[in-house]
Amino acid sequence: MNNNKIISLFSGAGGMDLGFHKAGFKVIWANEYDKFVHPTYQNFFKLPHNCLDTRSITDIPNDSIPKNIDGLIGGPPCQSWSEGGSRRGIKDKRGKLIEDYIRIVKHSKPKFFVIENVKGLINKRNKHIYNDVIKELGELGYSITPKLLNASDYGVPQDRKRIFIVGYLRKVFNISFEFPKKSKNKKNLEVIRYLEDFPIGYNAVNNHDVDNSSFSYIYMSRNRVRNWHEQSYTILASQRHIPIHPSFPKMLRVKKDVMKFKKDYEYRRLSIRECAEIQTFPKNFKFIYSSTVHGYKMVGNAVPVTLAFKIAKKIKIDLLNLKST
Repeated sequence: MNNNKIISLFSGAGGMDLGFHKAGFKVIWANEYDKFVHPTYQNFFKLPHNCLDTRSITDIPNDSIPKNIDGLIGGPPCQSWSEGGSRRGIKDKRGKLIEDYIRIVKHSKPKFFVIENVKGLINKRNKHIYNDVIKELGELGYSITPKLLNASDYGVPQDRKRIFIVGYLRKVFNISFEFPKKSKNKKNLEVIRYLEDFPIGYNAVNNHDVDNSSFSYIYMSRNRVRNWHEQSYTILASQRHIPIHPSFPKMLRVKKDVMKFKKDYEYRRLSIRECAEIQTFPKNFKFIYSSTVHGYKMVGNAVPVTLAFKIAKKIKIDLLNLKST
């Protein structure tokens, strides 16, 4: 039963929101600025009018944001902290969006919050910013539990390392959050095997589209192929960096930082649908886009649904225990 109200910031296509929805939480208000994402998010969640706020978070005053909520979830844009991005951190205006997250925690005073971000946030060059964020959130009355997670340890068939920060309001909880235990059995790329029989772009399978742009020299600097029995490389938000389909042979080394495809094979990237399966979105979740660029971006930026669900389920249990004491 969805009886725990939460709000969602930097919602994207709704991967984290969907995980919490499956665990019994109800999103009552969400914020996403990217206009290319709005149709996809609203198509699934169907929030009432004005409950999907499309303004930049920096332009949304506190009195527009719900209070009296159970939780707040979201991942501030990660390009500023990413190892593969600009690395400008807090100097980039996108890096400062984490300050708005803290502002809204202070305003809404949720019982709990969850922040997701790239592991670059805890790298040495950003460590002082990370420590300041933890300190500020703690001073708002929360016990803070941060942890670097690999999604592959929680039922997601890809290597994907991200930092999660969970806060419990101390005056509500007498415990700190503990992350769920790792799964013993790891899933692999067999999860997308069923799509092999469908032609690319075939209408019977939502979003089974592929980007056919050229492969850059950066892409060709290392192997991009994982086999069926292996887990995928990280699904990124750029269509040009999407891994190759597992049916193809692994790339051959020419020399240092130079690889090539094996002769006589027409290698292709994973389709948007295959990426969505690897991100553990349900088969009936439809991504709406006019360009594959936006389709891949939505999928790659999302928190894997299964990982979000496992974190949400643990929080749900802790909230239920509050009611029974």
